[in-house]
Amino acid sequence: MSHEQAAPAPQWSAVVLGGGDPGDPFAAAHGVSVKGLIPVAGEPMALHVLRALRGSGRVGRVAYVGPTTPEMDALIDERVTDHGTLLSNLEAGVEALSARGLAPGERVIVATADIPLVTAAQLADVLDTAPGDAALVYPVVRRTDCEAAFPGVQRTYARLREGSFTGGNVFLLDPRLVGEFLPRLREVLGARKAPLRLAALIGPGVLLGLLTRRLTVPALEGKVSAILGVQARALITGHAAIGTDVDKDADLDLAERHLGAIGQS
Repeated sequence: MSHEQAAPAPQWSAVVLGGGDPGDPFAAAHGVSVKGLIPVAGEPMALHVLRALRGSGRVGRVAYVGPTTPEMDALIDERVTDHGTLLSNLEAGVEALSARGLAPGERVIVATADIPLVTAAQLADVLDTAPGDAALVYPVVRRTDCEAAFPGVQRTYARLREGSFTGGNVFLLDPRLVGEFLPRLREVLGARKAPLRLAALIGPGVLLGLLTRRLTVPALEGKVSAILGVQARALITGHAAIGTDVDKDADLDLAERHLGAIGQS
């Protein structure tokens, strides 16, 4: 009789956000309806993301929000109609997974469909190192790691005491707590183009800390947790691809060059 133990069931499901503005000029310029369907190395960029999630060995089910292709459908468990906004799509994706039942302790990784450079090994590492005591975990990448992996890449960085960081295009959450923090997150995102309203939500101390580079990662975690009403944690990762989305032609050229080089190696 074999004493080998069966591999544990995956404790993660995934939501991939592949919806978008039907009038997106970037997508239209490449002959598709939404950005996730733009070809990269001959295939929809979203297909690269789906393969990475499946190949990680950590994800049991995948819900995809937005239009798909037959190749993508083979990697998707739940197809979800685009609801028009990022948070509405996130909510719809999590609901689609929850409707089929969530295992005890199961968590969700949310990824945008426009990070075709991400690999299965990188996602596995992020999921394996994510703190398990937070309702929301947000991976961030150091500027030095981004520029080392992709010289010349243009990102937006926040300057903290520990260094300059760009936000990742994945985040991890406890699906049972989405209803608690989503209304506050929607409020913050709604205020992002109204500086005075945003300042009132975030607080002058945080803004001053960012401007003077005195704000620390733990202090920022504490403020975000207070705003959302749940524990939020940052996860510093060295995987630059997680912070490298494709939203303009220069990004697309970078992704083509990088994936082309991998294909020739």
